[in-house]
Amino acid sequence: MSELIMGVGQQKSIRKIISMSDTTLRRHFGIPGRVKGHARALSFEADRPDFDSDFNAFTIRLDASDKEAAGLQKAADALGEICDLNVEDEAVTLRVPANGAAAPEDIKAALEAISNELTLPEIWRLEGDHYRTDPISMEMLFKAMLQYKASDVHLTPGQKPIFRVDNQTHQAEIIGVLSSAQILDVIEQIAPAEHWEEFQKRQQASFRYHQLGLGYARASCFIKSGSPHLTFRYLPEKIPSFDDLAIPKDTMQEMANMHDGLLLIAGMTGSGKSTTSASIIDWINRNRMCHVLTIEDPIEYVHENRKAFVSQRSLGDDVENFAFGVEGALRHDPDVILIGEMRDADTIRAAISAASTGHLVVSTLHSNNASGVVNRIVSFFDPIERDLVRQQLQDSLRCVICQRLIPKKGGGRLPALEMLFNDIKPISDGISAGDTLKIRIGMQQGLSHSMLFEHYIYDMYNKDKSITLEVAKAAAPEASMFDQILMGTYTVPRIL
Repeated sequence: MSELIMGVGQQKSIRKIISMSDTTLRRHFGIPGRVKGHARALSFEADRPDFDSDFNAFTIRLDASDKEAAGLQKAADALGEICDLNVEDEAVTLRVPANGAAAPEDIKAALEAISNELTLPEIWRLEGDHYRTDPISMEMLFKAMLQYKASDVHLTPGQKPIFRVDNQTHQAEIIGVLSSAQILDVIEQIAPAEHWEEFQKRQQASFRYHQLGLGYARASCFIKSGSPHLTFRYLPEKIPSFDDLAIPKDTMQEMANMHDGLLLIAGMTGSGKSTTSASIIDWINRNRMCHVLTIEDPIEYVHENRKAFVSQRSLGDDVENFAFGVEGALRHDPDVILIGEMRDADTIRAAISAASTGHLVVSTLHSNNASGVVNRIVSFFDPIERDLVRQQLQDSLRCVICQRLIPKKGGGRLPALEMLFNDIKPISDGISAGDTLKIRIGMQQGLSHSMLFEHYIYDMYNKDKSITLEVAKAAAPEASMFDQILMGTYTVPRIL
C-alpha cells in the first residue's frame, strides 16, 4: 500500500492522532487491522482484534537519544504493570497493554499519560496493514445487481458496494467495507491478461466480463489517490427488444430495415445508447439475411448468428481503432456496420464514407438533442473541412435518435426520445447549412416523421400515462414550450 502523509496540527493526544490516521487510511485503502505512523524520532503502531473493533494494543517508539526519552521512562514507571518498557541502544519502546487484555478505560488513561510526556509532531507518515483479503463473490454481486435492478455497481476502498438504481446511488449491506487488496484481487482475476498489464502500466483499463447465466458487465478499473476502483455496467445476456425498452416498435423497425445511410443514437452518458444500438442490431440479426459487422470498445452485448451472421470486433484485441476498423470493414462484405462510438474525425470520416457507399452504418454520439448533432459532428473537423462534412451529412444522414432516461410511475426509468428524420427539404437544408434552429423548426413540420422531446414527453404523460406531470415538466428541455403544448396553445413555427 502507498504511504500517506498527514498533517494533524498541534495535537495533545496520541490516541487522537491514531484515530485520525485510521480515518485517513480507511478512506484510501479500507479498514486497516493495523495502523503505523512515524514522524522523525517518534513512531507508533496500533492493532485491533477485528475490523469492527476499536484499537486495543499500542506500541510507541522514540529514539533513545531524544530528549523526551526520559519522559517516556517516567510515564512507564507511573503506569506500572499496564505497560511494558524496553530500552535498547537506539530506541525506547513502550507497549500498552503489557501482557494480555486490559480494560479500555485503563488503556485510554495510559495513552493520555504517555501523551503528556511527549511533544507530538504535526506531520506524520502513515501506513496501514492487515487489510481485508477475503475474496469478493462475483456471483453475489451480479445477483445483487439483478435484485436491485441496478445499472451499475462501484467497488471502492473504504466503502461498501455502491449500486446505481434509477440513477440514484445506494450503499448495499451485502458485504462489509471493502479494502484495496480485495478490489485489486478482483481486477486481477477478471481482467484479461493484456488488460491487467494495461491497468498496471497506465492505471486504468476497460474490458468485458461474463458471469455465466446472470449477465455481462462492462468493467472499468482505475487508480484514484493510489487506490484501485472498479465499476461494472450491467448488461443482460438477453438483448432487450424494442418492446422491452418501451420505444416505438414500428419506427425502430423502419430504421432497422434501411439498407444504407447513417443512423445515429445520441444521448449523454448512461442514457442507454448502447442498449438501443444493440436492440437494433438484434432485430436486424433476427429478420434480415445479411452480414453485420460491429467494431466496439469493448464488446458489450453478444450477438449469436440467427437469420443474419454477425462479426463482432473489439478495439485493442481485434482492431487498432474505430477508423481503421471501418476502413477495413469495407473489404469484409458487410451490409450493416455498427461503430461503438463516433469520437474523432477519422472515425466520422470513415463512417460517412461507408454510409455513402451502400452500407447501413449505426453508431452512437454524445449529444443533448437531435437537432444539435450535425454541429456536434462538424466540431470534430478543422474549419476548412466543415462545409464538405455538412454536405456529406446532408446526403448520408438518415436519422438521429436522441434519448434520455426519465423516472416512470411506480419506479424504474423510461426512455424519452427525440427523433430527427432527414426526410423533408427544410431539414436537409438545415443540415447543409449547419443551422440548428432551422433543423429544429423543420422537425416540427407535419410532413416530417421527426419529433421533439417536448412532444414525445407530452405523449408519455398524456397518452401513455407512464410518467407524472412533475416529471414531464422537469424532463422537457424547453419548459415554456411544454406548457404551451399542455394547454393546447402551442403553434408550429413557420419555416424560415
